[in-house]
Amino acid sequence: MATFLTFDHVSKRFGQESVLQDVSFTLEQGQIYGIVGRNGSGKTVIFKLIAGLLRPDKGEIFCQGQPISRTNAFLPWAGILIESPCFLPHYSGLKNLQVLNSLSPHPVPKARLQEVMTQLGLDPKSRKAVRSYSLGMKQKLGIAQAIMHHPSLLILDEPMNGLDESSVAQVRTLLQGYKEKGTTIFLSSHNPEDIHALCDGLFTVKAGQVTVQKVVTPMADVVAP
Repeated sequence: MATFLTFDHVSKRFGQESVLQDVSFTLEQGQIYGIVGRNGSGKTVIFKLIAGLLRPDKGEIFCQGQPISRTNAFLPWAGILIESPCFLPHYSGLKNLQVLNSLSPHPVPKARLQEVMTQLGLDPKSRKAVRSYSLGMKQKLGIAQAIMHHPSLLILDEPMNGLDESSVAQVRTLLQGYKEKGTTIFLSSHNPEDIHALCDGLFTVKAGQVTVQKVVTPMADVVAP
């Protein structure tokens, strides 16, 4: 199996606080990885470093053998949902996706936007403004924008946040389908069931260090420290 992404001795500080210390790990192509840890442990920092929203103080990040951490550029082939999704509140869900799509260097047809909304149980024909969406609907729209450009890498920060049981099952099935197509998926979750149901490997973040667990086995082992 080919290596897709590598953290090579990466460190990150904010002022006097060391968030990540000499972190190294790899993601293999077409696998789903989970990352767990207490709030503030560095999970979101890792996601932002991959996305190009932050740069490491030391070390390097490689994607398919190419360094990506010094360009400070957003990865055009990555689908990203970090923290709470933000949308234009007065526009409908579809209109929001159309605006985001228009900003992409590789826009997709309107039919693709409608397709991903439907896959997530959202009505692309609805004119309902996003400001009137429930938390779960906003989260599903956030996932829709992450997948709409057929990403090679999906970075999902608490993707099940605000979803009811049926929607969680729907998203799990969707992510498994993307894995089968070769997409590499990196997600965080406070719910051990998500890790157990989806992930091929697990990373635990604690005190600035990342511990690698190659295979996810019993759910008791994946509870955040």
